[in-house]
Parts: sequence; C-alpha cells; structure tokens
Amino acid sequence: MRPLSWKSVRLWTTALCAIVLSACDLGSVPDVGEILAVVVPPAERIDVRELGSGQTFGELLDGRLTMNEQASLLLAFQEHASPRRMRPGTEVAFRYLPELEELRGIDVQVSRDETVRLTRAATGWMADRMETPVYVDTLYASGSIDNVLWTSVVGNPDLQSMPIADRNRIIDYLDRVFQWQVDFSRQIRVGDTYRFAFEREVRPDGSLRAGQLISAELVNSGTAYHAIWFDPNGDGEGSYYDLDGKSVRRAFLLRPLAYRRISSRFSNGRFHPVLQRWRAHRGVDYAADTGTEIMATSDGVVIQRGPNGGLGNAVEIRHPNGFVTRYGHMSRFNSNVVLGTRVRQGDVIGYVGMTGLATGPHLHYEMLRNGRHMDPLSVDLPAGDPVPADDMVRWMDEMMARVALLESIPGGGPVRTATTEDLEAHEEDDGTASGTGIAARVIDVDGGMR
Repeated sequence: MRPLSWKSVRLWTTALCAIVLSACDLGSVPDVGEILAVVVPPAERIDVRELGSGQTFGELLDGRLTMNEQASLLLAFQEHASPRRMRPGTEVAFRYLPELEELRGIDVQVSRDETVRLTRAATGWMADRMETPVYVDTLYASGSIDNVLWTSVVGNPDLQSMPIADRNRIIDYLDRVFQWQVDFSRQIRVGDTYRFAFEREVRPDGSLRAGQLISAELVNSGTAYHAIWFDPNGDGEGSYYDLDGKSVRRAFLLRPLAYRRISSRFSNGRFHPVLQRWRAHRGVDYAADTGTEIMATSDGVVIQRGPNGGLGNAVEIRHPNGFVTRYGHMSRFNSNVVLGTRVRQGDVIGYVGMTGLATGPHLHYEMLRNGRHMDPLSVDLPAGDPVPADDMVRWMDEMMARVALLESIPGGGPVRTATTEDLEAHEEDDGTASGTGIAARVIDVDGGMR
C-alpha cells in the first residue's frame, strides 16, 4: 500500500474532527470531575530561635551538634562574622530535613540586610554571606498639615503600609531637603501642604532599607518650595535643585541636629539656669535626647575637641571665609573626629549630652565670623552651585519627568516655576523672559512644556 501524503493526512484529520464535533453537544462544557488537591510536604522544617541575653552562639548549638561539629561550624561562621559580636535577639534559623529530622543548615541574621547561611557538607560546614533581597518602587504621598508636620505624615493614609519608624524617616528626609528654606521646628503652619515622590528599596518584611526623595513640594505660608533630585554623574553624589536649576543647599545647615525643638535662642541677655544670673547667650540650644547625633553644619577642619569650660565636651570647626562653629555639652565624640580632622557638611561629629553647665540634655550651637558671634537662625547664608551649564539639557528632561510625578498625585494641581506676576516683573527689569533669569514655563502632567 502506498503511504498517505501529508495533504491526505490533513484532509482525513479535518473530516474526523468534523464528525466528532457534530456528535457532541457544543452548548455544554464536558464535566471532567473534581480534581483532587495535591499536597506537597515542605522541603525542610525550620526552627527559629533568638539569642538570649548573655547566651552565646555555642550554647544555642548545644544538643543539636557534637563538639567537633560545633568547632567546624564556628570556624566557617567566622569567615563572615564574629560570634562574639552577636547581640541578644539575633535570629538563628535551624533547617532540618523533615523526614530524617537531620540538621542540614543554619541561617544567622547578622544584620537586617545580611544573613550568614551555614550548610552541612561532606567535609564539614560551609558558610556564605547572603544579602536580604529587596524590591524597588516609587511611593507617592500628599497631605495638608492640620496640627504639626509629624502628625500629618505619620497619619497619612498613603503611608499606612509603611512601619511607623519608616514614616518617621520620611519626615527626616523632607527635613533634610527643605532645611535651608523652612525650619520645621518653628516655621510650619496649619494649612501648609506637601507632596512628594519617594523611590525606595523595600525588604521582604515591608521595612525600608534605603530611599531617595526624587521630587518634593512644600507650600509654607503660601510660598511653594520645590526640590528635584539631579545626579548628573550617576554616582549618588547628586543634589537638590529648585525648578529653575538653582541649588536648594546652602553653605551651612540651618541646624546641626535632625528635626528638634529649640529650647533657647540667641540673646544678649538671658537668665542662666545654672549660674542664676543674667548673661549673654551667644548661641542656640536644641533640646534632644542624650545620644542624638550631632552633625557638622558645613565643610571644615576640627580645631578644638575636648572639655571647654561651661560648654563641657565641645567641638570647634573652622570653615572657609572666616566662619567658625562650636558644638557644646556633648555626651561623647565621634571616635573618627580628632584635632585636625576634615569634616563634610552632615558628618556626625558627636552626640548630645549635658556635660558642663547644663540642666538637661541639649546641644549648644554657636556660629562666629571673623571672631564675632552671629545668630545662626538669622544669618544670610550663600547658596550652593546651580545645575552646571553643560548638564542643563539633561536637567530639563529629568526635571520635567519628576515634576510630572508630583502632578500625578490626586488633588495637587500643576507645578509652576514662575507666576505671571514674576514673569512680568522680570520683563520689566531686563526686557526679556529668556536668559538666566526666571524661566516662564508651565509643566503639565504629561511632561510637556509651553
């Protein structure tokens, strides 16, 4: 018999299908019956324990491993971490084969972002250091301040999925960005508004590992302040600029502490609570808990570190252009900060205390120029460098995209770089709306510019 050709096979197949379909009731779905669930046993059983106070890692291993196995395991563990530095509460996960109840591995969480995985091998124990996986997303939020900024941010419905500690960190991020324009401890008013886009790295438990405000707006007493992140080199050393490309940074931080309450201001006559007499108070006091980090307010060189009379433990830093800053009543110093150390703006130089003439924990902060005391809260500080001219085209593209993120937040409305009144005033001054002055542009939600 001659074999069928491929064309014949196709014809016969088509005819057979037609016969089957004609015999079936196409109006109903065939019942294949109930599919039984497939139960798969877990690949391993995990027993999680926490290191108790005063307990050693070796004691946690007792009864689970022989002394020889413990020695091999600890030797492998020391390749990545020190068992002597494990703190109480450290999670240790013992992983067993469920059928044999044989210990196959141990996971030790040495930090929130790193775990040492110990695995049993034919020759003993092996160790690997694993980084906690994260995912990256962008968080959007906006709100109106009804009482204080802290309450508004912590209670913001857009942020309820975040742990409260991370919501506090958001406030710190906003404070660090806008600290040169608005003092959060004394200038925030009821009715002020904010909105921001925040790019973050999130751990599996939902906590924040790292984050970056990429665009933000704060309306304070009717004045809108903007901060757009721009990192032209992609090395993380970028900065924040307003909508016209001017730096929001200043040569000095407004405060040497994160968001804190002012307990005493600069004054030519203040009743001293310890000396019980009137005397000049040539600085600003910030109330804060003992151990709160103290930051250098500008780049400079440490010229004094140690006891300094009524200031107690103090640090003095010399800055360019004749500026000097002093930080008093510290509980302790940063061990990396010694005489002659060069510090950068924002570096931690010490910690709040109540050494010297102090009735409670606080920081006393002074600013001098050419030997003359200045009020740190009223001094007019120069701005940082604007967006470099060579990066202006890229800046405009990124700025418009990041402003569009702000405008996409419901209820926010458009973001404007200049009002009509600003433009008219600028035209009266120099007869033009171009050049390096105010740029008249309205940025729409879709990122367009007109």
